[in-house]
Amino acid sequence: MNAKTLAAAAVAGLVALAGCAGTGGTVSFEGAAAPAASGGVMYDPNYDQAPDTSQEEYGDSPEQPFTSTATSLLSTFSADVDTASYSNMRRQLNDGIVPEADSIRIEELVNYFDYGYPIPDANSDTPFTVTTKVSPAPWAEGHQLALIGVQAGKAQASGKGNNIVFLLDVSGSMADSNKLPLLIRSFSLLIDQLGEDDVVSIVTYAGAEEVVADSVRGSEHSRLKEALDALNAGGSTAGAAGIQTAYELAAKNFIEGGNNRVILATDGDFNVGLSTTAQLTDLIERERDSGVYISVLGFGMGNLKDAMMESIADHGNGNYAYIDDLDEAKKVLVDEFDATMLVVAQDLKLQVEFNPALVKEYRLIGYDNRRLEDEDFANDAKDAGDVGAGHSVTALYELVPADGAAADQLKYSDTTATGSDDFFTVSLRYKRPGQSTSTLVESVAGADAYADAPDADFAFAAAVAEFGLLLSQSDYAEDAKLADAKALASQNVGADRDGLRAELVALMDRYAELR
Repeated sequence: MNAKTLAAAAVAGLVALAGCAGTGGTVSFEGAAAPAASGGVMYDPNYDQAPDTSQEEYGDSPEQPFTSTATSLLSTFSADVDTASYSNMRRQLNDGIVPEADSIRIEELVNYFDYGYPIPDANSDTPFTVTTKVSPAPWAEGHQLALIGVQAGKAQASGKGNNIVFLLDVSGSMADSNKLPLLIRSFSLLIDQLGEDDVVSIVTYAGAEEVVADSVRGSEHSRLKEALDALNAGGSTAGAAGIQTAYELAAKNFIEGGNNRVILATDGDFNVGLSTTAQLTDLIERERDSGVYISVLGFGMGNLKDAMMESIADHGNGNYAYIDDLDEAKKVLVDEFDATMLVVAQDLKLQVEFNPALVKEYRLIGYDNRRLEDEDFANDAKDAGDVGAGHSVTALYELVPADGAAADQLKYSDTTATGSDDFFTVSLRYKRPGQSTSTLVESVAGADAYADAPDADFAFAAAVAEFGLLLSQSDYAEDAKLADAKALASQNVGADRDGLRAELVALMDRYAELR
């Protein structure tokens, strides 16, 4: 594609985008990428200039190593329902970029998909079901792969409504087509889900914060969308001031027993006032005890501050998603509205105790920045992940089988457990929203958890994990191969009503082209 044709495609895409969004936002294109119809930016393989991502920032948490059961039988970590790493990975591949290894959080790739876990009964005292499975590890001969799936129940109507503050970054860095224009279209989808019992405020920030809508009924869709359509990008990024104003509005409209939430939409580039991750998370932590939670939606590329946005969501009892196109916005804000907005359990922690008679070594795959000290499990003052209605959490362990010897500690040290055929016991602690004392739930993975051939959902999760090991350049990838991961995923796409599993297979092909 020559420069003239590329420029024409960019202009045509911009006109189409502006016409759909109805926005007055300033839009510009960096490099020569043309926007897809859904708002994302697609890569042209005939053009040799991929987008510049040199200013993007990601965390660097060390991988979980193998741990011997002779040293410790316990593995403890916080739940994580974020999915930002998956859609950010997709954006990078669609832009013709091999994803940054540090941008890959394998648990977020795995948790992007639904694995059909049973839904808890609405009358159950426990808002979760726990599923455990064990099968051979596809990338390591002689090893096993253990799956732990936690499924939250659906939302129960409270009749209290939503008190939501849109906190929108309109600084100069948000001018690109896949930032502010896509943001406006995304939040318009969310507005369509709101009604008379809901109240919405909109705060923007650039060089300074501004309240553009104050305490508007959720049913006033036209008024709220007009406020969005009038937004323009420009100026520096005084995000901390915007956060403080957003919390003040949330406090003013606080709904007792309802959903009180700030939704921050940004590329994460804070550069005025409080701007470091530590400063911002300290501010967020001071506010979360009020009962107002914060969720973060990331937009755009080039200067994406992924680590900061994940940290803000984690410390603010919220979740973090990355919006790379309008389909993803619909998934997060419409299809998964309850999961994104309504918390059913706070501070969900998992502790797995392995039976040394069956497990010699174990390694938690992913969750590298979610690990907890074993003593933190019973400490109700220790913050952990919050789970929304209908959310599921999947954790995978790679296991090295043992020779049947027992160890002298914990549950499986008892002489009666020496001959136990349990693989492990999963303990969960969680708090009901607004409560300060946790509840304990236990589930045992016995001999019946094992299958020589995994079912389709487990096999697909294993394929996602194998792909993640390769993307993250894991030291523990062992014999992981892209062709094997793709074959396993392709064979277990299943009904795939939303097409997400087939999309992953296509992304594997894109990765093969770019390597």
